[in-house]
Amino acid sequence: MVEFDRSRVAVVDHPLVQHKLGILRDKRTGTKQFRDLVRELAHFECYEATRDLPLEDVEIETPISATTAKRIAGRKLAVVPILRAGLGMVDGVLDLVPAARVGHLGMYRDEVTHEPHEYYAKLPRDIAERTCLVVDPMLATGGSAEAALQYLRAHGATDIRFLCIVAAPEGLARVLEADDEVRVYTCSIDEGLNEAAYIVPGLGDAGDRIFGTL
Repeated sequence: MVEFDRSRVAVVDHPLVQHKLGILRDKRTGTKQFRDLVRELAHFECYEATRDLPLEDVEIETPISATTAKRIAGRKLAVVPILRAGLGMVDGVLDLVPAARVGHLGMYRDEVTHEPHEYYAKLPRDIAERTCLVVDPMLATGGSAEAALQYLRAHGATDIRFLCIVAAPEGLARVLEADDEVRVYTCSIDEGLNEAAYIVPGLGDAGDRIFGTL
């Protein structure tokens, strides 16, 4: 049994999430439905990951009277997908937070060592002032996630939350050990990794299934 700090892992286990996740896992699910489900599951995870965002008062006028309403304070959010599969979750976050800035981190996995290699990075200039939601449907070995977190920390990001749809215990342990402050949100903690470093039972290659490149 792989151990990790469960206090920093939130499993989004709403019945609708589990229902949609079951369809997502099914190998018979086609590209469009898979893509739509990834976007929908990102809605749920974004909702949970932003539950504690700070608020400030703002004075407004309703059609009836003046009142004090709430507004998210500060520079708000940046969503940072790990390319390419993470792109499938971006619109799900933007549906809820349209004003969020979007950065991109390009990582590919060496087929032999399973370790990540960076090939592209572009972040908002004020990334250090924003809550960063790093998105990637799968947290397998944790190599790409760890590299992404290190890159963001090096560029000043202080509040980072990692959102994935399925996670392996091995990946969770690696990420949480590598970063003392990151919090992880996932729809499922799966059994583990197979010899090819794929999550079991997982959902296959998320990037291929999102973009139809099987």
